[in-house]
Amino acid sequence: MVLVTSGSASKFLAWNVAQQLKAQYLNTEVKHFPDGETYIRFLGEVTKEEVIVVQSLALKPNDYLIELFLMLDALKDLKAKRVITVLPYFAYARQDERFKSGEAISLKTVSRLIEAAGSEYIFTIDSHRHRVVDQDDLTTIPLHDLTAMTELAKHMNNKHPLHNPAVIGPDAEAGAWAKTAADTLSVDYDALEKTRHDAETVEIKPRKLDLKGRDVLIVDDIISTGNTIIKAIDVLKKNGAKNIYVACTHPLLVLNALVRIYDAGALDVVGTDTVPSAISHVSVAPVIADAIKKLK
Repeated sequence: MVLVTSGSASKFLAWNVAQQLKAQYLNTEVKHFPDGETYIRFLGEVTKEEVIVVQSLALKPNDYLIELFLMLDALKDLKAKRVITVLPYFAYARQDERFKSGEAISLKTVSRLIEAAGSEYIFTIDSHRHRVVDQDDLTTIPLHDLTAMTELAKHMNNKHPLHNPAVIGPDAEAGAWAKTAADTLSVDYDALEKTRHDAETVEIKPRKLDLKGRDVLIVDDIISTGNTIIKAIDVLKKNGAKNIYVACTHPLLVLNALVRIYDAGALDVVGTDTVPSAISHVSVAPVIADAIKKLK
């Protein structure tokens, strides 16, 4: 039997994944003691069962990580047959190298702790780890990074009749996601590029496309404060873009980001349910389920 469970972070997404897999959803009891410690209990039998733990790490990463470590170790101790970890949003992935002397590389630390706690596979979705070339540097268990860009592009294309559209990444790091979304829609893509002319002058513009009169879909992995997207909207408007839409995998949306993005000129903003939000209209449950079905 396959069981799908979660801590307090992703219960509905875990339930949805279970429906996609025709698996059984296993509820957990999560509570906190007066001193702040976390209590976890599986409300069902897990011995000799395959268990998929779906736990997003957005917004309260430290609390959700402790829940995850307790769940994984308990499943290992309770003799689960196989344990698979799905991190719809992988917190701490942005610190993927040592930028300053003495820094902790949090991506490596968290990955190794997940493996040590008992997971045999890790699945992430559009993880923000641009500088990692070899995943063996992170963990010895398989780590698969899935993408929601195809589903986001389909959703936006179905919702809006786009005129001569192009897909844009707001910076060079988002170029790969722009390509995936553009390939889905069979349209052009580009990424914004910074050119420094002197100590005080920096120009930001598309690298190759003329966007005058065209509809544009901006795609990125994360919208946190929204500053990157707002800057991209301003650049695209100055380059003649007509209608501007925005899609992201992880809508963290802190510091009133959504209102500020609409105020900057976006006509629509959509995200996925890796992070529950007001714009989480696209579910990653089918993406997760399809990847797990391919495991042997």
